[in-house]
Order: sequence, then C-alpha cells, then structure tokens
Amino acid sequence: MVATALLPELWTEILVPICAVVGILFSLFQWYVVSRVKLTTDLGASSSGGANNGKNGYGDYLIEEEECVNDQSVVAKCAEIQTAISEGATSFLFTEYKYVGVFMIFFAAVIFVFLGSVEGFSTENKACTYDTTRTCKPALATAAFSTIAFVLGAVTSVLSGFLGMKIATYANARTTLEARKGVGKAFIVAFRSGAVMGFLLAASGLLVLYITINVFKIYYGDDWEGLFEAITGYGLGGSSMALFGRVGGGIYTKAADVGADLVGKIERNIPEDDPRNPAVIADNVGDNVGDIAGMGSDLFGSYAEASCAALVVASISSFGINHDFTAMCYPLPISSMGILVCLITTLFATDFFEIKVVKEIEPALKNQLIISTIIMTVGIAIVSWVGLPSSFTIFNFGAQKVVKNWQLFLCVCVGLWAGLIIGFVTEYYTSNAYSPVQDVADSCRTGAATNVIFGLALGYKSVIIPISAIAISIFVSFSFAAMYGVAVAALGMLSTIATGLAIDAYGPISDNAGGIAEMAGMSHRIRERTDALDAAGNTTAAIGKGFAIGSAALVSLALFGAFVSRAGIHTVDVLTPKVIIGLLVGAMLPYWFSAMTMKSVGSAALKMVEEVRRQFNTIPGLMEGTAKPDYATCVKISTDASIKEMIPPGCLVMLTPLIVGFFFGVETLSGVLAGSLVSGVQIAISASNTGGAWDNAKKYIEAGVSEHAKSLGPKGSEPHKAAVIGDTIGDPLKDTSGPSLNILIKLMAVESLVFAPFFATHGGILFKYL
Repeated sequence: MVATALLPELWTEILVPICAVVGILFSLFQWYVVSRVKLTTDLGASSSGGANNGKNGYGDYLIEEEECVNDQSVVAKCAEIQTAISEGATSFLFTEYKYVGVFMIFFAAVIFVFLGSVEGFSTENKACTYDTTRTCKPALATAAFSTIAFVLGAVTSVLSGFLGMKIATYANARTTLEARKGVGKAFIVAFRSGAVMGFLLAASGLLVLYITINVFKIYYGDDWEGLFEAITGYGLGGSSMALFGRVGGGIYTKAADVGADLVGKIERNIPEDDPRNPAVIADNVGDNVGDIAGMGSDLFGSYAEASCAALVVASISSFGINHDFTAMCYPLPISSMGILVCLITTLFATDFFEIKVVKEIEPALKNQLIISTIIMTVGIAIVSWVGLPSSFTIFNFGAQKVVKNWQLFLCVCVGLWAGLIIGFVTEYYTSNAYSPVQDVADSCRTGAATNVIFGLALGYKSVIIPISAIAISIFVSFSFAAMYGVAVAALGMLSTIATGLAIDAYGPISDNAGGIAEMAGMSHRIRERTDALDAAGNTTAAIGKGFAIGSAALVSLALFGAFVSRAGIHTVDVLTPKVIIGLLVGAMLPYWFSAMTMKSVGSAALKMVEEVRRQFNTIPGLMEGTAKPDYATCVKISTDASIKEMIPPGCLVMLTPLIVGFFFGVETLSGVLAGSLVSGVQIAISASNTGGAWDNAKKYIEAGVSEHAKSLGPKGSEPHKAAVIGDTIGDPLKDTSGPSLNILIKLMAVESLVFAPFFATHGGILFKYL
C-alpha cells in the first residue's frame, strides 16, 4: 500500500487559497489603517474615532508644539512633495513597462516557437520521459501552457512592483506628519505600509500560482510531469520582469542620488534632500522605483522560481507517480503557513509593543526576523507532518532516493535558519553600531582613498560566513533529499517573505519621509526622528538584500539540478572541454554584467551632475532659496537614461542561455550556469555589503552619537567629505549591480530549464559539425 499524506486533497485545495486571501485582506487592512493618517492640519484628523486611542495613538494630539509644524503651508508642502514623488515614480514605471511589455510579447512568442518545434509542432501525445509505458501531452501543449505561465508570472511581477510603489508613495508624507507625535507613531505608519507590500506580494504570488496549477490540471489530467514543466514559465516571467525592474530602477535611483550628492553635498555644501538641489525629487522617486518596485519584483521572482523548481523535481518522483496532490504541492502549504506566521509576527511590531525611543527601532525590526523564524520552524513541522507521507522517493539524477518526512522538514529548516544567519551577518558588516563600519568611518581621517580601501576589504571579508551558511545548507539538504531538498531549502529561506519585504520596504519609505521633512522646512527635531527611522531602514535593507542573494543561490542550484535532469545529463564533468569553457564564460558573466550596470550608472550620473551644476550656475537666487529649481528636467534625465541603459544588461542575461544552449549544447550551458552561480553570489554579497558599509559610515559621522563619531564630524568636515565620496561609489554597488546579480544567476537557470527540451533536441549545432 502506498503511503499518502494525512491532509486530504480537498483540505489542501481549500486551505491554500484561504491563506492567500487572508494575506490579501490583511494587507488591505494595513492600508486602511495607514489611510487614516490624513494630510491635513487638523490636530485630531489622523483619527477616525476614539477606538484606537492609547497604544500607537492614532488619535493622540501632537506630543509637542513646534514652530511652523501646524502651519497650513508646511503641511500643504508635504502633500505637494508627496504628489510630485508619486507622479514621478508612476510616470517612470509606465514608461518602463511600455518597453518591458514589448519584450514580454516578443519573448512569449520565442517560448512558444522554440518549445513547439521540439516535436515539429505535433499535436500527437508522446511517451513520457520517465515512464515510457504511459503517454503524455505533446510538446506543443507544453509550449502553449509555458507561454501562458510566462505571461502570468510577468504580469504578477509587474503588478507586485507597481502596487508596492503606490503604497510607498502614499505613505511617505504620512510618516513625516506622524513624526510630529513621536518616533513610535512614525515607525508604525512606515512599517504598516511595508507590510501592505509584503503581504500583497506573498499572497497574490501564491494565489496566482495555485489557480494556474489547478486550471492547467484540467487539461493535463494525470500528466503531472508535463503540467509542472509548463508551470516553470511562471518563474521565468517573474524573474525576467524583475531583471528590468531592478536594473532600470537601480540606474534611475543611483543616477539621481550620485548627482545630488556630488554637487549638493561636496560642491555646494548643502544638506541632503535640500529643496534647493534640482535632483532631490528624482532622488526620492528613485527610492521607490528601485528599492520598492524593483525589490518587490525581485523577491517575487525568487519565490516563484523556488516553488517551480520544487514542483518540477517532485513531479517525477513518487508524489507525481502516485498522484498525491497534497504532497506534490508541499511548497504551497509551506508558503501558506508563512503568510499566517508573518501575520502573527507583524502584530508584535504594530500592536503588542510600542516604540517610545529611537534606540528601540532597530531591535524591533530585527525581532521581526527572529520571531518569524522561530514560529515558522513550528509551522514547517506541522505542514511536514500532515502534508507528507512518512516515507517517499525523490528523483536523484536517474535514480529514486528514499526520503523520510522529518528529513524534508530539516531541509526546509536549514534554509530558513541559514537566511537568518545571513541576515545578521549582513547587519554586522553594514550597521554602524558595530566595529567594521566604525573602522571604515575612522579611515576617512586620511581621505577618500583609505575609505575606499577599507570598504572594499570589508566587503570581501563579509562573504565568508554567508557562503559558509549557504554551503552547509546545500550539503545538508542535498544529503537528505537531493535537489528537491535544495529547492525546499530555498523555499524555507523565502517562507517568511512577507515579513522580509515589510522591513525592506520600510527603509525607502522612511528615507522618503526624511526627504519630505527637509524639503517642507519642518523642524530639526522632526528630521532627527526621520533620520533615526532611515538609519534603521538602511540596515534592514541590507539584510533584505542578503536574504535575496542567499535564496538566489539555493534557487539557482535547484533550478540547475532540474535543468540537468530535464536535459538528460547524468553527470557534469568539469574536466571535459565542453564544460570547462562554460565554467569560465559563466564565471565571467557577473563581471561583464556588473561592468555594464556600473558604467550605466556613471553615464547617467554624469548627465545629472552637469544638469544640477547648470541650474545652480544659471538660475539666479537658487542657492539663496529665493528661486525654485527645475525638478522635472532631472526626473526626465534619470528616466531617459535608465530606460536606455537597462536594455544591454537585460539582453546579456536573456540571450546568453539561448545562444550557448543552441550553438554549444546542454553540457556547455550547464558549465555556464555553474560558473555564473559560483562567481555571481560572491560578487553580489561583496558589492551589497561594501556599499552598505560606506553608506552607514557616512551616516555614523553625520549622526555624531558617540565621541568617536563627533571627532570625525561635523557635516562638511574633511572626514565627512571623504565618507560622502565612499558612499557615492558604493551607491551603484549596493543598489544596482549587487542586487541585480542575484537575478542574473536565477534568471539564466530558470530560462535554461524552460528551454531544456529545445536545447536537448536541437542544441549544440556547432559541435555537431566539428
């Protein structure tokens, strides 16, 4: 008798969509609470009644009356700035999506033609790959359904980023106004707004995937191998949109940021976010299109790919052979449990505890990670017990490996806890509360050169522990459950994605809030509060990037395993010429990609610097504050440059697997994937942490909270100028090249998996004629 899961199929069919809907409703509730903070000067206007007075004080009067805080013109200015940022971000994303939409249509056609040609566009059923006694749906069906899944993944990814951007631009000025009541009230608004994005993305991604599987199942019936092979298009769609979102948004935000800093801080010696700086609106727009929209699409792509990789491997194992739907869809209940766990975790930050002083902000955010990880461990145990048979087999490169349900539980847990370790190591190397960043700040005493040297050394060193954690995760999960274990380990790392996104999105929202406070001319004490929120957000953003990179490594390896199996490769021998040339080329690709994105930021920033200088030199009264700068021209420069510059790096990533697979074959392509994975992860971690360390070293000097920091300051001192230069160099590293590299390694792997049947049939034409 075949063992089955304790949880009946019907309950799985019910519980997964219910959890997704609960996540969506919770995000809407968070949005509703944020919307109660009105952009108005009425003292009680942020409350819709007295029910919530007290803790988190939605109806509290201003804790302190400050000069001009309640002046109509100041509050109206906040609303005006928010509108300008929102319109700029919306305009850029619509422009970007026009280009991305054309690409999506073109690439969907490529998927259909390439996969349909595997069997000459035949409509006849074929013998199944792993069981020749059964018949499966034709390759033409896989082509059609893969194309549909690709479009669904792309549209969901785009919507995830866009909706995240809309809530962030909706909440930034509200965070500023709540800072009048105290830092705790501002924190609540910023965090709730981040939670809107986190839960909306996690729940909608799960719901769309679940519906897609069930709709496809109507056609495929018992052919689960074909069904889940077609589902891989969902991950490809999500990551391809994320690539353009990350690269385009990253170029936009860093062109504006570098231009604003170099001219404003270094040359003109004016504060950050000073309204006299023409690039300041473009800089704040960039926070939303890069760190919100791009990051949202990126993590959605990771989630989609991890799920698809696990489903593909499981479909050719005992789950698929026995048609055990609950066990087969094990990744979906894991993600469902993650939504419920993150919901409970969020309440600790918004309802159970109240932040009263600045020093409590960062611990509150870190506690979100710890609490969600601990509770999720219990959740994984429950899902593994009720959702898996006590014993089952997993496909392992031509053989079936016997696995126990407790072993798969450990695979998910090792990924979950490795993510937490990577997060805290990232924090150690990027937070100015610890010695690595303080050492970088101290090196500014002797100028920018030593600052750069120390920052690079820190980034290289910061790779050691994350890579060790990833390596241990791979060893444990592969030993227990082969490539399926690696896939669910990646899923474990992403299981608390709603919380991760909430604390990640919190950072740019707080950053924008500080910029609005400065531009609206609010008091210095208000800006101190928003700066405190932003400083904590910088660290959490770095933690978010660490999660994204770590999960990308595991996802990419799982996809690599699925590709090797699907392409019919039994072993990847690095001593063969076909593979070794692939390894070398693959290891080179992250450097090529980084060079392209870094140069793109440099080119766009050069145009921005020239424009900002021109305005300061030609607009009378601008420096004195009596004339208004031309913000629109700077926004246009960033938009035009980022749209133009995102295309070459995108083409490099998307075309490489197609060219290598078609001309050189699947063995060389397997080498390319392995090389890019090994090289890309190291560069991504190093670049992100180096940039984060330089950024927080600058903020450490500016804040001056310790005697050591005061000795390096104040703003405008020579050490501070050296720190600004380091921060400027680090901006494209931490916000453009570094985060985009994790998409490179994932995207090439999932693209290779989707096109594996075509490469296996028609690939390697050069070697056929040599």
